[in-house]
Amino acid sequence: MATRARPRSVSRSRTRSFRPFRFLIKMVIGLILFSIAWVAVYRFVPPPFTFTMLGDVLSGRSVNKDWMPLDRIDPDMARAAIAAEDSKFCSHHGFDVDAIGAAMMRNAAGGHIIRGGSTISQQTAKNAFLWQGGGYVRKGMEAWFTVLIEAIWGKHRIMEVYLNVAETGIGTYGVNAGSQRYFKHDASRMSPVEAARIAAVLPLPKKRPGVAPTGYTRRYGNAIVRRLGVVRREGLDACVR
Repeated sequence: MATRARPRSVSRSRTRSFRPFRFLIKMVIGLILFSIAWVAVYRFVPPPFTFTMLGDVLSGRSVNKDWMPLDRIDPDMARAAIAAEDSKFCSHHGFDVDAIGAAMMRNAAGGHIIRGGSTISQQTAKNAFLWQGGGYVRKGMEAWFTVLIEAIWGKHRIMEVYLNVAETGIGTYGVNAGSQRYFKHDASRMSPVEAARIAAVLPLPKKRPGVAPTGYTRRYGNAIVRRLGVVRREGLDACVR
């Protein structure tokens, strides 16, 4: 018995129905490859501009930045950042599960939340490749870029980019520009107090003063100075030396 041929119109309609799906797959693959290439370039090239800087420009502000290699930045600055933001920076692979869990519990309890559970790696991914603010889409992209920079850059480069692109004041980016703004010298020679003050400014750089801080910012900076000694003694900065 002869097999009945399938109508050509049915085959064509099925082919057309798969086209959007194929296009979506190609687009996703293209975005993945582009993100990997982007991260690979920044492994060697300083990020020239960020979306946060663009926001300042669109708001009519000037952008002040002055890249300095990590090996030239005073070691106390990296220690202060680790003490303030991410004490497990050298031991985790981009995410601090305990800190994320604690942040979720604080959010569930309500009240005034000052800090989240983001690591320095996550903050670097956000600052270098994405925009400020929340949302599940941005958080998901942040996680993806965090995985990439941990795999492609390594800790030394992550810290270097973080200390050079993080906002340290209104229109001021990087610890070198911040040190020049607040202390009138570059970041190659910073006292522990100066490094701690910049680290204290990082979570809210548009609201916290780097010079003559008062209230919470002053207390937080003093606490970072004490933790900085712990980071040095326990070698918590070993991965960036």
